[in-house]
Amino acid sequence: MPSRATRVLTGITTSGTPHLGNYVGAVRPAIRASRAADTESFYFLADLHSLIKAQDPARTQRSTLEIAATWLAAGLDPAKVWFYRQSDVPETTELMWLLTCVAGKGILNRAHAYKAAVDRNRADGEDDDAAVTAGLFMYPVLMAADILIFNADRVPVGRDQIQHIEMARDFAQRFNHVYGHDWFTLPEAVVDDSVATLPGLDGRKMSKSYDNTIPLFAPPAHLKKLVFSILTDSTPPGEAKSTDGSALFQLFQAFATPEETAGFAAAFGEGIGWGDAKQQLLDVVEREIAPMRERYEALIARPGDIEDTLREGGRRLRERYATPLLQQLRDAVGLRDLGRVAVAATGDRPGQAARPLAMFKQYRDADGKFYFKFVDGERVLLQSAAFDVPREAGQTIARLRGGELALADAPVAFGEGVDATAVQAALDAIAAAEAAKAEAS
Repeated sequence: MPSRATRVLTGITTSGTPHLGNYVGAVRPAIRASRAADTESFYFLADLHSLIKAQDPARTQRSTLEIAATWLAAGLDPAKVWFYRQSDVPETTELMWLLTCVAGKGILNRAHAYKAAVDRNRADGEDDDAAVTAGLFMYPVLMAADILIFNADRVPVGRDQIQHIEMARDFAQRFNHVYGHDWFTLPEAVVDDSVATLPGLDGRKMSKSYDNTIPLFAPPAHLKKLVFSILTDSTPPGEAKSTDGSALFQLFQAFATPEETAGFAAAFGEGIGWGDAKQQLLDVVEREIAPMRERYEALIARPGDIEDTLREGGRRLRERYATPLLQQLRDAVGLRDLGRVAVAATGDRPGQAARPLAMFKQYRDADGKFYFKFVDGERVLLQSAAFDVPREAGQTIARLRGGELALADAPVAFGEGVDATAVQAALDAIAAAEAAKAEAS
């Protein structure tokens, strides 16, 4: 049986208005990557993370709307990827607490953001933790929960975020060790050094911190004003100009074809005037942005539709992944139905954690069909064929559990290395546990 698709997870902090640098450096490459074969892509609006930096409710709401609309306008298809809002998956914060209980404080003390805050306080003669919130300190644990709740395999990040992925791996390993099972996949950081970093109006990196950005969906007249204000040198028309270090050239290259870029470089050598060069830059930027701007404005005008899209994404994800996983994790750590205590007559030593039972997971896939899996932790015991309606999948599960449907007659395939004996043993264990529970009650 083929292995599952590689899961790739991208978080998008909901702070500020997106600019051209965000689009070229993050949005555009991420959307292209989401179309790769054998990849299951997760994109979430990190609204809980944003509260660490901003406590302005109106700004948080507006930024969430603008960034969601930006990704949708740029071509993200919620029917083909998971697109959701972090706060719509409350299992994430519950998992954060479970991870907090195994996370080493010493590791968190070494987090870059926290250390930088402490260093600033020391330089100012303040107490180490002056103005440092618990949110800032615990940021890496919440980020780990974002990743581990869906057992993501790969997480695209900048180099400054690699440490957080390493922390997520550490927390996952500790939890797996403490509770004696490979509950979590260990994620890998993916750093793409080929992704462009755009210069801003003043030649420095485009950043809201420098107030040198070009808003992604600025109206045409405002976009022209900003482009024509890009800092250039005093080389007059007719004299050759260097492309090296030219913000104008780098911006053009990010939106033009290779042939257009070569022509633009030649024009620099021939002494193109800065006004003409800026007009050519404006033309290639507007060519790509204008259709997206039209979609963006239509989306922004219907905020309720965006809300529905995000909530539906969160609902489907909870149903398929988050809720079933947290049910298993709660059982693993001992947050159990007290009625199950009577089931301990299995020879287990007192205090020894009972091994979680296998379970059925029912879901709807990207093809619109309904499926179920019978899993023991991460091991797939059975994978069903497609069903047209969820009721048929549910009825098949019920018949398998009740012994009314033989495995040989069921529309299922065995997992890799799994045979009928192993599956039947798992089904029998569920039946025995349910019988014992019913007797105890």
